[in-house]
Amino acid sequence: MFKWILPSLKDIIAANQSTVIESTPAKAEQQWLISLVAAEQLLLDVIDTTSPDAIPGLVLAAPAPVFCHPTLTENLQTITFTAKPFNPLALMPFQMSITDSSTEPVNPHKPVLPLLPVDPLAKEQFCLVFTEKLRLVLVLTEENNGNKSFLFSFEPEVVEQAWRALAARIMLTNPDFCAELDELVQKYPQVTPDYRHVMYFSQMLLANLPEPAAETENKEQVEQVHVCENSPGSSPRVDVELLQAFAHEVRTPLATIRTMTRLLLKQRDLPARAIERLKKIDKECTEQIDRMELLFRAAELETTASVKSTNSQLTAMSLNQVLEQSIPRWQDAASRRNLTLDVVLPQQVPTVVSNPNMLDRVLTGLIENFTRNLPAGSHIQVQVIPAGNQLKLQLLPISYSEDSKDNNIRQEECAPPIRKAIGQLLMFQPETGAITLNLSATKHLFQAIGGKLIVRQRPQQGEVLTIFLPLEVKKEEMAAKN
Repeated sequence: MFKWILPSLKDIIAANQSTVIESTPAKAEQQWLISLVAAEQLLLDVIDTTSPDAIPGLVLAAPAPVFCHPTLTENLQTITFTAKPFNPLALMPFQMSITDSSTEPVNPHKPVLPLLPVDPLAKEQFCLVFTEKLRLVLVLTEENNGNKSFLFSFEPEVVEQAWRALAARIMLTNPDFCAELDELVQKYPQVTPDYRHVMYFSQMLLANLPEPAAETENKEQVEQVHVCENSPGSSPRVDVELLQAFAHEVRTPLATIRTMTRLLLKQRDLPARAIERLKKIDKECTEQIDRMELLFRAAELETTASVKSTNSQLTAMSLNQVLEQSIPRWQDAASRRNLTLDVVLPQQVPTVVSNPNMLDRVLTGLIENFTRNLPAGSHIQVQVIPAGNQLKLQLLPISYSEDSKDNNIRQEECAPPIRKAIGQLLMFQPETGAITLNLSATKHLFQAIGGKLIVRQRPQQGEVLTIFLPLEVKKEEMAAKN
């Protein structure tokens, strides 16, 4: 009888632990998702992004990338393993380095390596993390009886064994790539884990676990009174967990598709028509990944720790730079819905205080939702106006031009669209099939980036959205006040 000789990652971790606890598939998958959130928060505190010449960490994951925070995706080298028959590396020359300087500096090249379908590792979801300060391995595996197990380890020896097991697979499928990747792995030392990192990770796991039913019975009864109108039988905690799981499950295959698409775009002698179509696929994947990222962040902000973590990242930043990059995308998205959009800017856009990693995504998500609510042929004006110690960014819908001969604006065209609540965070628009964040969750996102969102309904215009962002207070101004 055929027996696979190379150990799976579950086998390696289990061999170094006294017990392995099996769980129901739902519980183990929940533990896996929570561990990714905890690992992401830990890495945000650990990695050093100040050095322009060094990659602060390496992530090996399967079957798709596992981290989505911009700071991590832009700074960590990510390599994905998949059992899918398509192998993008088969289309590219092996002399291309995984740290090739020709790749985008803020988006390191992310190769995809194959796993043989008969390999037990192909049935595992895993993540290996290598940084200067820690090594970590996470594994979700399916047992023969249908149950699943979640395991993790910070032990340097265990992580090294896990890497050697992966390296053996790479030798089978891409031997020319193995030495280069091993050299990269060994740049991160086998350091004894800091107990504070392990403790923080464990605390994050415990903080995100569902509360026991016995302890939350009375609390859930109160919550049911609040949510019964929109989502009978659910609780805010369940909504958050479902939304995080949904966003993750949608985002990961899209990230894989985008990675493969970008690898194909690096090939020479592609027909112009193929390049155009691949770029469209890349663009669509990026837009949907950003949407899922926004949903994930909104769910994450329901925890106190995440709010504090996000608020700690507020800093002075150039809004003008964000607008220069974003306005063409906003206009393109509007034109696809047969809308027009223009932006009115002051002569000099002042510096604001916000979260550089989230501001563009939150604004783009808001404008995306805003355009979905307008009839075809509408015009959107975005006004940016200084307002005291704040900057006001206002979205105004214009259904008809002021000089139109037909000034009888029909009330129904300016009425707000029909929306139905889905749980505590989402809204569903039956006319378009769009699922968006509700107003409360959207306002929470703006609070997290230091801003404030106000929505007003005007009879002849429809919804008018106003965003306030704090301006940077210069040292001389602070001195004058004191």
